[in-house]
Amino acid sequence: AEQSDEQLYQEISKANVICIVYSVNNKKSIEKVTSHWIPLINDRTDKDSSSMETILPIMNQYQDIETCVECSAKNLKNISELFYYAQKALKPSCIKSLTRIFKVSDLDNDGILNDNELNFFQRTCFNTPLAPQALEDVKNVVRRNMTDGVKDNGLSLKGFLFLHTLFIQRGRHETTWTVLRRFGYDDDLELTQEYLFPMIKVPPDCTTELNHNAYLFLQSVFDKHDKDRDCALSPEEVKDLFKVFPYMPWGPDVNHTVSTNEKGWITYQGYLSQWTLTTYLDVQRSLEYLGYLGYSIICEQESQAAAITVTRNKRIDLQKKQTQRSVFRCNVLGARGSGKSGFLQAFLGKNLQGQRRIREDHKSFYAISTTYVYGQEKYLLLHEVMPDFDFLSEADLACDVVCLVYDINNPSSFEYCAKVFKQYFIDSKTPCVVIAAKSDMHEVRQHYSLSPHEFCRKHKLHPPQPFTCSTAEAPNKDIYTRLTTMAMYPHARLRCMCACNRCTYCLCHNLLKLELLRSIKAQLRRVVFNRVGHREAPFFAQGLTRVMVTAPLLCFSAHPGQTHGSGGPEELNLLAESERWCHSVCRAGLCHVQSTSQTAVIIRPHETATSSPGPTVD
Repeated sequence: AEQSDEQLYQEISKANVICIVYSVNNKKSIEKVTSHWIPLINDRTDKDSSSMETILPIMNQYQDIETCVECSAKNLKNISELFYYAQKALKPSCIKSLTRIFKVSDLDNDGILNDNELNFFQRTCFNTPLAPQALEDVKNVVRRNMTDGVKDNGLSLKGFLFLHTLFIQRGRHETTWTVLRRFGYDDDLELTQEYLFPMIKVPPDCTTELNHNAYLFLQSVFDKHDKDRDCALSPEEVKDLFKVFPYMPWGPDVNHTVSTNEKGWITYQGYLSQWTLTTYLDVQRSLEYLGYLGYSIICEQESQAAAITVTRNKRIDLQKKQTQRSVFRCNVLGARGSGKSGFLQAFLGKNLQGQRRIREDHKSFYAISTTYVYGQEKYLLLHEVMPDFDFLSEADLACDVVCLVYDINNPSSFEYCAKVFKQYFIDSKTPCVVIAAKSDMHEVRQHYSLSPHEFCRKHKLHPPQPFTCSTAEAPNKDIYTRLTTMAMYPHARLRCMCACNRCTYCLCHNLLKLELLRSIKAQLRRVVFNRVGHREAPFFAQGLTRVMVTAPLLCFSAHPGQTHGSGGPEELNLLAESERWCHSVCRAGLCHVQSTSQTAVIIRPHETATSSPGPTVD
């Protein structure tokens, strides 16, 4: 018997699949499929309820809602449409993230991922390289779907983005997410804090510097963006370099903080100097910047903390009388209008005329560049301290050397320097130098109880060093080399600041630059051993080695009242042998090696009719 309608309704509600059967030779049976059975089944299955009438006013109210898709996982309703609109909604942030990944992976910055770069990308993200045939298959897929997805047999940005779109459309979301996670992104497509700011401990009295591998990485970044190969970054090249950043990290003041070329573009040396400055002043920001550039990925390091060197405590350097640091800080203090800003800009090679073109809102309180101390490249960081005598913070006092700048044409200028020195530095171990700025102008008497020269003599400081940036060419930079030397050897109490090219120190310093230095040293060594004799030679060689390794040189000038700074091992080798050697070298007996020790070699002229005036130094 046929089932009743109620029985049919119950069976239909229980069924997962309904099969309608009709007779091929019965026309009424076929017509009954559409007239009876399908309406009956539709009436008894779960009807779709719609909320569109309710949601449409909400969509109109909030413009951020792109669309509304009603879907059902049970009925598989609009599932594909849901993922389509979800992908479309993520598109801007996803494209931004993938674009950064592409630029980081484009090691030569030619806008194309070649086979080597694709293999590096594949190995970085999935720990396995692609076989040559697999690479070709990937590019062929892109070629078939995009006209400009492959260029010069490499993958363009459009092709790279297309591949990830294809992954998502085919349900391989995990492939794209693996790439995003490897490059530091979280679920919100933002770089994680753990990626940008890895843990790094900096104890008190220690500083942070970039290590050799970090400089090599930054050099490669510079090279790939210096498209015209002029060893400088134009504004367009700087903008291109920082496209992987969410913001522009360098402002216009950077052009007046580091060295630039005649066009005002940041040079290669200036570029490295700015990175050195950032690492020294704010290591966390430096870690963040290196993270944007993909340092840990390109250099295959655990994090960008591997790019940082934390120097040892400064007190240990003072105890051992040597340092391994490469960056030294000089705080520049002085009254308003004394010439501090000019002193900073002169370090960057800008004379007074060039400084006048600097806009007020583009000025910088820092200047950093390289100097050479006994053949070693060091960074000197100058920091202009605002003139507030009543309060100087720890940062204002924490430095390796201090410059006290006064205007020789302003009678009230030196008083500030004197008070600051007596208040903060008179008992400090930090070396201090007084700079007599604007030395091209007429010097007036200072309204202070002591003249600058008398003040320096009383407190055992160098005589005031004349300085001017009112020159036709770039200002002289000798003073900055001496400041760096004082910062490196604060224990030596360097007293000579001249560049006369006549005194012993200057002659020895120039001799170091000669190509024949090795042969000269060898000849002098033979003279020493011949003069001393075979029995004393081993003892003398041992003493000479000890002096060469450990002893900074205090070499006194032929000018009265002046002394010279620490010499390197080469100068000790040339000057610090013995009285007998010194006589054999100069023949005339003008020099007399009075004593040698592990800390100093003191040389005094003989008081003879033919000798130069002797120094009045202890």
